[in-house]
Amino acid sequence: MSWMQEFDDPYEEYDESSVRERPNPKANRPRSKHRPEHDDAVTGIVTGVDRGRYRLAVRVGESDEAVVTAARARELRKQSIVAGDRVDVVGDTTGETGSLARIVRIQPRTTVLRRSADDADLVERVIVANADVMLMVVASADPPPRAGMVDRFLVAAFDAGITPVLVMTKTDVADPEPFLANFAGLDIEVWRSSIDDPPSEALRERLAGHTTVAVGHSGVGKSTLVNAIVPSAHRAVGHVNTVTGRGRHTSSSTVSFKLGDGWIIDTPGVRSFGLGHVATASVLRSFPDLAAVAEDCPRGCTHLADEQYCELTAAAADGRLDVRRVDSMQRLLGTLVTARGLRHQE
Repeated sequence: MSWMQEFDDPYEEYDESSVRERPNPKANRPRSKHRPEHDDAVTGIVTGVDRGRYRLAVRVGESDEAVVTAARARELRKQSIVAGDRVDVVGDTTGETGSLARIVRIQPRTTVLRRSADDADLVERVIVANADVMLMVVASADPPPRAGMVDRFLVAAFDAGITPVLVMTKTDVADPEPFLANFAGLDIEVWRSSIDDPPSEALRERLAGHTTVAVGHSGVGKSTLVNAIVPSAHRAVGHVNTVTGRGRHTSSSTVSFKLGDGWIIDTPGVRSFGLGHVATASVLRSFPDLAAVAEDCPRGCTHLADEQYCELTAAAADGRLDVRRVDSMQRLLGTLVTARGLRHQE
């Protein structure tokens, strides 16, 4: 044997099997497909969202509630969590300063209030979950009321299955009745509120036990009304610009406040409300009497005022339906069709 044969051949070829790998028990452990059941999770209601942190109301005992801060679990990172959501929480749910719980499940929602960024956008944005009443706040003047905005609120409410309630503020500044005539045929519950004497006690009794979402144009007095209904809310209020006639965005976040056995959710003031995600059929289904007549319409009928063979128009003409009710419905559908840029969508 030559002296070179005593050593490894320096020219031999190496492959991957020649490299020694340092064992890593954690990395080589097979990933389990099973997730914890979290049987010890408690239920909380989302009352506010702020930069990836969620404020929850968690029941402690029979009557008390703790305010808990939580983050979402990794598996929920692609799901929206909004005010009104009922969630399952694990970890530190004491609510003590510096504590942080973890949201591991979102319970099924009963309703979802949505809007799109604009009318051309079909991507919906969830605003509030599990609300059953929509408090539409509109000023009689300063800023002037906009029937088109109320129409959009109504479309969104009917699409979500939420009961709309209209509150006219600043009735001591201007008579709201001419504006309310636009909605006479829709049987909407209407409340009137003056600046110095809002019907706070009566509204408090009306909304108790419900989850109510308050919506409105900027500057109409929505947060002022919420403060009157829930004195501990302390929501910031603003004023209307005397030059542009527009209100300032004083409420920048969606926040929930306890109201008896229910909640009232104050949302930021808006200047637009996109309806790109709503279908016309979902609005018509909210009016069973009109929907029953519309079943006799020809295929593809838009149910608009200019539709030649629409049964709704015919029924209004011969007295089978209230003309005001049909006119209001056709205006709502016209708002939606204009928003989508379509003549018909099922």
